[in-house]
Amino acid sequence: MLENQFVIDEVACPPVGRSLLSRLLEIYDVKTLVARLNEAGDKTWSRAILKRELTRETEQTRLTPREEASLSALLPAPPKHHPHYAFRFIDLFAGIGGIRSGFEAIGGQCVFTSEWNKHAVRTYKANWYCDPQAHRFNEDIRDVTLSNRVEISDEEAAAHIQATLPDHDVLLAGFPCQPFSLAGVSKKNALGRAHGFACETQGTLFFDVARIIAAKRPAIFVLENVKNLKSHDKGNTFRIIMETLDELGYEVADAREMGAGDPKIIDGRHFLPQHRERIVLVGFRRDLNLHAGFTLRDLPAFYPERRPAFGELLDPTVDARYVLTPTLWKYLYRYAQKHQAKGNGFGFGLVDPQNPLSVARTLSARYYKDGAEILVDRGWNKPLGEEDFDHPDNQQRRPRRLTPRECARLMGFELPHEHRFRIPVSDTQAYRQFGNSVVVPVFAAVAQLLRPRILQAVKQRQE
Repeated sequence: MLENQFVIDEVACPPVGRSLLSRLLEIYDVKTLVARLNEAGDKTWSRAILKRELTRETEQTRLTPREEASLSALLPAPPKHHPHYAFRFIDLFAGIGGIRSGFEAIGGQCVFTSEWNKHAVRTYKANWYCDPQAHRFNEDIRDVTLSNRVEISDEEAAAHIQATLPDHDVLLAGFPCQPFSLAGVSKKNALGRAHGFACETQGTLFFDVARIIAAKRPAIFVLENVKNLKSHDKGNTFRIIMETLDELGYEVADAREMGAGDPKIIDGRHFLPQHRERIVLVGFRRDLNLHAGFTLRDLPAFYPERRPAFGELLDPTVDARYVLTPTLWKYLYRYAQKHQAKGNGFGFGLVDPQNPLSVARTLSARYYKDGAEILVDRGWNKPLGEEDFDHPDNQQRRPRRLTPRECARLMGFELPHEHRFRIPVSDTQAYRQFGNSVVVPVFAAVAQLLRPRILQAVKQRQE
């Protein structure tokens, strides 16, 4: 979609109209809003008319009640339990809200969100209610932790975090994986700075999470990362993370489990037909004694009774632009042949939607480039393709990539055949967002497993 091409004058537009249009223009482009207003049918709208409405200096508004209602429907509604929330949580490195979903579903109130990608922020705001009175949005987490300002002491940073971040019971963070450097220890000695996590994790985004945990002391945290975090930098990265969390006074569930059956590694294929392994670190503040008996080995109790089949996630008809071009299909086909001849596993992933047991490969952020890892089989005749790749009948059955809407379902943002999740961005941005996200029902299950511990933590706080 087109980016917004004019700036809102904050002293223009009457309060209701300006507030509503301002919030919508943080999410949708002008073309979308004009089309929505024209669908309401009360008046004719254009880009120029909408711009005049935004810069109107009088108290009157051109918007009719029906037009305002139509526009308001583009914003997310409060959760059913609003305003009676059971606990408070913050959502760091939030992406498009995949982890948030499950914790909101069990009664949580999100009071703070941090996400730096402007396109992801648009999708987040289109789908998740952010109370203007009780929620704050932040872009760069370093503006909170001050980790980008070397002249700031650890004590000053902690005080700033305390003053900036609202209190919360649960911290959620899908922090990016970065290598840790042990350099700089002698420099910190000379400056009289803290050791431990403040030394070893400096310069990484995990350091920002650690600073927040140290300052705000949430009862529980849930951290998510790729499976390879365990082996990153020959295990050094994961070792430092676990030592840091222990140093901060937290018990991490299943911390000593490191083998092939590590319950901290959760595969999304138990919930949806996609092989997607992620590491999940659930931590409990040691002094609250919330951790006894908790293990992610109990997660199977929350597996769905029946996993949706891959074919159920697909729309019956899609636009022709999602079918691979003959040139791209030939390139991917020949590329796979070349590597198979060398004994390599590189190549496309063709998924049969007619097979109820089909499981797709992991959807990645690069999916927009060629869709190679998950191609929907449209009846391609493999023997005929080997004999005559360009056969016209077979070419009519070239595979296609998933649509963004189908990606939303494969990641669990909506159920099969639903069109509930709003996608206000271009296909390219949508593919990146879903490819960077989490399998939503995985973290809904983690939230359900944690729910009694969270309520116990809230009770202790209130007492």
